Formats: sequence, structure tokens, C-alpha cells
Amino acid sequence: MGGAAPETGAPDSTAVRVALWRAVHLLSDPPPHVLEDGIGLRLADPEDGWRQRGDMDPDGTSRYRAGVLARARFIEDLVLERLAAGAGQYVLLGAGLDTFAQRRPDLGDRLRVFEVDRPEPQAWKRRRLADLGLDAPGRPTFVPVDFEGPDSWWDRLVTAGFDPARPAVVASAGVSMYLTHEANAATLRTLSALAPGSTVVMTFQPPLDLLPPAERAVRAAAERGARASGTPFITFYSPAEALTLARTAGFPDAHHVSAATLNERYFAGRTDGLRTSSGEELLVAAV
Repeated sequence: MGGAAPETGAPDSTAVRVALWRAVHLLSDPPPHVLEDGIGLRLADPEDGWRQRGDMDPDGTSRYRAGVLARARFIEDLVLERLAAGAGQYVLLGAGLDTFAQRRPDLGDRLRVFEVDRPEPQAWKRRRLADLGLDAPGRPTFVPVDFEGPDSWWDRLVTAGFDPARPAVVASAGVSMYLTHEANAATLRTLSALAPGSTVVMTFQPPLDLLPPAERAVRAAAERGARASGTPFITFYSPAEALTLARTAGFPDAHHVSAATLNERYFAGRTDGLRTSSGEELLVAAV
């Protein structure tokens, strides 16, 4: 794989890394696979030798990789569960290089997928999908949003065809730590007005002092790397604070999904030791 030349608007390194960790799972981890995503690697089109990069080391990054896998699998399982109950819309906030729409074309007539992201990386992704022959019309519906501009992402989403009167699943994965508390609260307040039967799932990172001692050095290293790349982690929540955030925003029904729960659900019985860390957990809030 030769790798594409750098392009203006290319996805940031975090989005690419997530796609490549999902590929490493298929290439390095034994089955059963938690998530089978071979499209992300084709989409990212990394340079030759990408598997020798330090951040792709199968052992050294196993906890990060497992975290990416666990949150994606949990969200996708939730989407299928809620679809069976009548929620026919799925919104990804900060979609990055997610490939759910391409991997599940069988759901196209029952589930409308909306990807909300910044215009430049989203345009890059659309070009790559076209190059790969994966640009099925309307699958997904792309919603380009300048999050620092005057137009709200919600208005853009509705204009793109999202129906606020129908139940939906809305996911924000790997985003909350980059946003201010005020921005996270505003997003949840907006989403609390979703139609009854809707569900919101958001990842959050607990503060360093709440992590087990064995996991703190890894988190500290991740924070240093994020600062160095210009995308620092700025907001952390304890599980209790995440629940308060959701309830204050207007969700009466909210619960916390711990790393222990994810490990029991997706990694129990594995002989390779693959398991996620307590460095990222999930908030699930229902309307």
C-alpha cells in the first residue's frame, strides 16, 4: 500500500490512528474479533511501513486499541438494538473515518445514517470513498459543519434531512475530552429535545487520579501526546459528574457503562489478554 500524498483537509492524526488500530485488531489479534473493520485501513491508505510505527505496536498500544474497539462495538450494538425498537436514525458527531455505513449496507432501507464533521476532512473522506467505489448515494448523509461558525450543527443536521420527530441514536465517541464543559453541556441540552425513544451515547475520560495506578502513566503519556499535536485534553468527568451532566441537561434516564462492564461483555475469555482500560468510559442517556 503506497499511501496517498498529503492533501489539504486530510483527517487529523487521531482519526487515522483510530482507523489503523481497528485494522491492527484484524491483522494482529486472534479471533474472535470484537469488531471487523477492513474498510478503515483502505480508507486511511497509510504509508508503507505503517505497522512499524511506535503507535501501532500491538503490545504497547493494546489498551488503546481495545478501548477503540469496545466503544465502537458497544455503540453499534446499541444502534441495532434501538433500530429493532423503532429508532431509524443514527447520527455520528465527529464521525472521522467511521465505516459503519459502508460495512452495513444491508440496513440501508431501515436506518438512515448521518455523519456530522468538519467540512475539510469530510470532503477528503468523500473523495476517498469515491476512489474506492464505496460512495453509495445517500449512504451515509454527510453533514459538514464549521463548529466555530455561526450555523449550529443541529440546524445543519435538520436541513440535511434528520427528522426531530422520529427516534434516533446519537453517538459522540472520543470527542468530549477535547471540548469545554460548556460545549459538552450545550450539546446534551440540544439532544435532550430528541423524540421519545431516542438514545445518546457519549464517551468521557475520568480524571487521572481516578484511574488505577497501573494505568496512570499510559494516560499521562496520551495527554502529553495530545498537547504536542495541538489537540489537548481539556475536560474530564468522574462517572458521577457525567451522570449529573446528562441529568442537568434534561435526561431523566442516564447511566454509566464502566470499563469493567465493557471488558466483561467483549473481552471475557480471551487468551491474549486484550482488554480496555478505565481511561475511557461511556455515558448512555435516553429520552
